[in-house]
Amino acid sequence: MISMNTNTIYVLRWLTVCTMIVLSLQFLPAKDSTSVKGKLRFQSAIDAFLKEDSVQPPPMHSIEFIGSSIFRKWEQLKEHMAPLPVYNRAFGGSRTHEVLYYMDKIVLPYKPKIIVYYCGSNDAGGSVPVDSITGNIKAFFEKAERKLPGVKIFFVSVNKAPSRQAKWSAIDSVNAFVKNYCSLVKTRRFIDVNPILFDSTGSARMELYLDDKLHFKDDTYREFTKIIKPILLNEWR
Repeated sequence: MISMNTNTIYVLRWLTVCTMIVLSLQFLPAKDSTSVKGKLRFQSAIDAFLKEDSVQPPPMHSIEFIGSSIFRKWEQLKEHMAPLPVYNRAFGGSRTHEVLYYMDKIVLPYKPKIIVYYCGSNDAGGSVPVDSITGNIKAFFEKAERKLPGVKIFFVSVNKAPSRQAKWSAIDSVNAFVKNYCSLVKTRRFIDVNPILFDSTGSARMELYLDDKLHFKDDTYREFTKIIKPILLNEWR
């Protein structure tokens, strides 16, 4: 019979604990790889906003469009939404965690009465889990509602772009979650623009897209305006 002293027993127990920890980590769900190191992407874009705002800040208590490049590329937003007091703070190819991260700098200080939010397609395109995407969206809504009492938040549906066809199932899941989530509170609204992106046969209207099959031509934003502007006009009045 082999005898073991106290130190040997202690070492064996410690090795057992370490082994169990390592094995358990192998079964943890994968995290979004950009959730930490990606938070500081687009800092230059945020700095440019802040520099611009130090000279000519956007109107307080107005309507802010926030999100990713689908909104950033809406170059005629003010013209299309006139006479509504809108301004655009969408940036880069941002993901939902980045919009959440930067809201302290480019959303909350201006106390918007209405926030129009578009983000999530880059998350889905990057295979970020649906629950992470919806969790970030939910966190944005709840922080805005906590910090800006009475704010109304309109979520524009994540586009089912041809270049993201492999991710349409995930996009449908995100949109379904947000649609239901918005239905729970009267100051939230889900605005579905996906129907105009398809023809009567269910095929994508390729004439609406740029060559990348993701971003839109100028005329497409006029189509978006027909859907979004009446809702904003009604709420603003």
